[in-house]
Amino acid sequence: MTEKTFWQSGHRPTLIMAFLYFDVAFMVWNLLGPLAPIFSKALALSPAQKGFVVAVPTLAGAVLRLVNGFLADRIGQKVTGIISQIVVIAGLLAAWAMGVNSMEALILVGVVLGFAGASFAVALPLAGRWYPPQHQGKAMGIAGMGNSGTVLAALFAPLLAKAFGWSNVLALATIPAVLVFIAFVLLAKDSPNQPKPKPLGQYIAGYFKMLAEGDAWWFILFYGVTFGGFVGLSGSLPSWFTTELSMTPVQAGYATAACVFAGSLVRPFGGALADRIGGIKTLSGVYALAAVLLVIISQAPISFGAMFPLFFATMATLGVGNGAVFQLVPQRFRHEIGVMTGLVGFGGGVGGFYLASSLGLAKQWTGSMSSGFLIFAGLALVALAGLSSVKKRWRTTWGAAIGGVRI
Repeated sequence: MTEKTFWQSGHRPTLIMAFLYFDVAFMVWNLLGPLAPIFSKALALSPAQKGFVVAVPTLAGAVLRLVNGFLADRIGQKVTGIISQIVVIAGLLAAWAMGVNSMEALILVGVVLGFAGASFAVALPLAGRWYPPQHQGKAMGIAGMGNSGTVLAALFAPLLAKAFGWSNVLALATIPAVLVFIAFVLLAKDSPNQPKPKPLGQYIAGYFKMLAEGDAWWFILFYGVTFGGFVGLSGSLPSWFTTELSMTPVQAGYATAACVFAGSLVRPFGGALADRIGGIKTLSGVYALAAVLLVIISQAPISFGAMFPLFFATMATLGVGNGAVFQLVPQRFRHEIGVMTGLVGFGGGVGGFYLASSLGLAKQWTGSMSSGFLIFAGLALVALAGLSSVKKRWRTTWGAAIGGVRI
């Protein structure tokens, strides 16, 4: 298939808006990570408290993705996206107006930011439902590349905090959020292939039905490692660079932004690679390489010259994996993509919460984050073993039934 055929096979304005909505939402969702070195000093937080605060938006986003997953199927992705954006914009302005002067207030802000993280369950099905199976990897990859919004947070949040104060960054973030909201309302369209709305009880039953499927749990695990690793590192690297290498928050933001950019840029390539050679083969390479890199990170001498290339390569590897997972999900659960996007996104959020919080705990308990990286490497190997155990069955059952699409 040519690139022209891909663009003609769906709705380009919706794909672009899915990306932009996801991009700004991820920027907002990850605000606390780059600001952590600043507010942790202002509020005298311990490493464990700082790690927990940074992880709260990730956990809140994971839970809210379940809500957005069924809302996307029930009332459509566009209306669900509009509601979420209004909540985030209003919540940020309210937090700014009332002030954020305690850890408890930061946790509440983190919960509000979780609504931005839940954009995952809206943007991906909004784009994916417009495209046929042979282009799912590319469409989901382009929409999913919106996780590059984390780059914007890492680059600009410390600079704006230095110029205007860290709490004012919450209000400044609403400016791009409002602009994208207006464009989203005007340009995004739900696919004509929307499933028929069902009663609320059926959606709840649908989640339990999906959880009764063994394959759903595998996808939750797989994305918990790839996306969980990506978002967990995105939130934790600013603190790592400032505490381990004594970098300023702005310098740490630049270094983090470069690593996050690598993971975001390659996501569509991960989807395209999975379209070409199969998602199973792509993910197998991802988990093996990620495990090796994380083990090296846990043991390498702490210097910028050694660690930055390792973090950069790890984020790029996980980014490829994010694209590959969502080449497979629509093939296996095409008629339940909204619910499954919510469930799989929940797994990714839980993985990110675990990594970010565990790194903070490891730092407080042992004086180093090495054990946190090492345990996550073990999770990557668990995912690899799980993938190896199911790949033959997948290829000979639902994979064989698709026809013409590599899994």
